[in-house]
Amino acid sequence: MKKTGVLIVGLALTSCKNLPGDGPLASDIAEQSRQSVVSQSAARSNVVFDIVDIDTRSANLISNYDGKLLQRRFGLGGGVKRPVIGVGDQLKITIFEAGSDGLFSTGDTKQATLDIIVQPDGKAAIPYAGLVTFAGKTLEQARQSILEALANKAVEPDVIINSVGTASRNVTISGAVNSPAVVPLSLVSETIMETLAKAGGPAAQPYESYITLTRNRRTGTVLLKTLIDNPQENIYVQPGDQIFVTREPRTFTVLGAVKTNNRIEFGANDLNLLEGVAMAGGGAAEVSDMRGYFVFRYEEPDIVMDLLGRQRFNELLSKGMTSDKQGRYPIVYRFDMTKAGSLLTGQTFPVKNRDIIYASRHPSVDFVKFMNIVARPIGIAASTTGLYLDVTD
Repeated sequence: MKKTGVLIVGLALTSCKNLPGDGPLASDIAEQSRQSVVSQSAARSNVVFDIVDIDTRSANLISNYDGKLLQRRFGLGGGVKRPVIGVGDQLKITIFEAGSDGLFSTGDTKQATLDIIVQPDGKAAIPYAGLVTFAGKTLEQARQSILEALANKAVEPDVIINSVGTASRNVTISGAVNSPAVVPLSLVSETIMETLAKAGGPAAQPYESYITLTRNRRTGTVLLKTLIDNPQENIYVQPGDQIFVTREPRTFTVLGAVKTNNRIEFGANDLNLLEGVAMAGGGAAEVSDMRGYFVFRYEEPDIVMDLLGRQRFNELLSKGMTSDKQGRYPIVYRFDMTKAGSLLTGQTFPVKNRDIIYASRHPSVDFVKFMNIVARPIGIAASTTGLYLDVTD
């Protein structure tokens, strides 16, 4: 009987991995993260990723980064740069003269008013002054240019320039807002929230509204709630910016050894890892591996580099790690619930939209499954507590 038991245990240890199971074991995930991709065909068929243990450092780094995404990508902006005239702007120019016999004066008035539009070459024609360059100049600089051009022509001229239309200083706001519009910027600094208000504000709740800012071929997306919670993320807009608002109820998926495998809506402004597991009913204690909770995510490249280091990041790229359409890279976070401190760390680790939380089963589950399939014909039965001899037959 002892020899038979040893034989069965040996077979179990070598055969458990061949059994059908509900997803990979924790050891399988760790092993796959260590595999090197040696060919392009392998790179196409395998997702290259790395595993990062969730601890105080990683949880705080991710949480802090999420509150500064736009700052990192675009900078605060320092307010609006010095407003200048641009192509397409409409200007009202009034020219005064001291004498009644001047170029712009008549018997009834000593002034003339001109309405001009700055042309694609940045210039506009002014009578007796010729083509004057306006683009790139402030109103005062444009005023001085006209005065210089009229020197020795008009009688003690003076000029006033007012901006009527600022086509070069527009921001486009579209998507899930109450009044999509092309919004002209004023001469004072305006933030994303202030500009958004000009379009009637968002059409959905802040915790399910995403703001995508596009500037000079660079794009950043942030949850509207983040702008409210972190005022520094409410950066200044610049002429030509495009703001697109998307309504997307945030969801995450919980799979594996939990009581309920399901896709779940956040239903709140924020959600941490422990809350996410609890919303699925918690782990199935009889089968779950408390050391093997994972979060699968496509993460921002700056976060990945900060967590892994640039050398490791470049190594993964050389192995075939690729980004998604938003430029984010695959990463797997590992969470050990056997540690008392994890109950605190899990409260600071944020769950993100489209995350997959996976609870791996305990290796003994496969062992028991194998024993119940193979060993019963010879009178051996298995349970999670051990082997016993079946003497009923």
